[in-house]
Amino acid sequence: MEHNALIIFVKNPVLGRVKTRLAKTIGDEAALAAYLHLLEVTRDIAIGSISHKYVFYSDVIDHHDLWNGHGCTKMLQKGDDLGERMAHAFTTVLERHQHAVIIGSDCGDLTTEIIERAFTTLAETDVVVGPSFDGGYYLLGMNEMQPQLFGEIEWSTDEVFKTTLSRALEAGLSVTELIELTDIDHEADWLRYQSKRK
Repeated sequence: MEHNALIIFVKNPVLGRVKTRLAKTIGDEAALAAYLHLLEVTRDIAIGSISHKYVFYSDVIDHHDLWNGHGCTKMLQKGDDLGERMAHAFTTVLERHQHAVIIGSDCGDLTTEIIERAFTTLAETDVVVGPSFDGGYYLLGMNEMQPQLFGEIEWSTDEVFKTTLSRALEAGLSVTELIELTDIDHEADWLRYQSKRK
């Protein structure tokens, strides 16, 4: 079994329940189409990684979707908030692998090379994190479960990365930061991403 585990957090693509901040300006149907595109991008990025892939679904496990045929293990997110769900995922995969990295499905600028750099970095550091311009992060990796990085954090705020970094340093962990990227949450993010693809 591979030393590296890549955790991919996805939302079940249901109209009106994905990219809700984006939907406020472009509408539910366009937001769903955007999310379906980002799911495909995330899949293509992920399958290039030299790791075992774990797809964690928000609501129900879809046994017939775009992750089929790529050797992914499909699981269900568990927990009351994002922190609890991520903690559960890390705990689960770190029982089977030496290194674990989690990504979402909102970052169109993420590349396979960045994911691989994260795994390489974990050979020399305790925690690796990819900050996003909105104050959160698009990637988090670790070698051992670090529960202090998930509890009592105000998720979806501009303090997430800063709080995570300070918690890790307070615990005496070594941390490596990756390049800063943009999560696609608002119309301006989506328009910028589309303009780069032309």
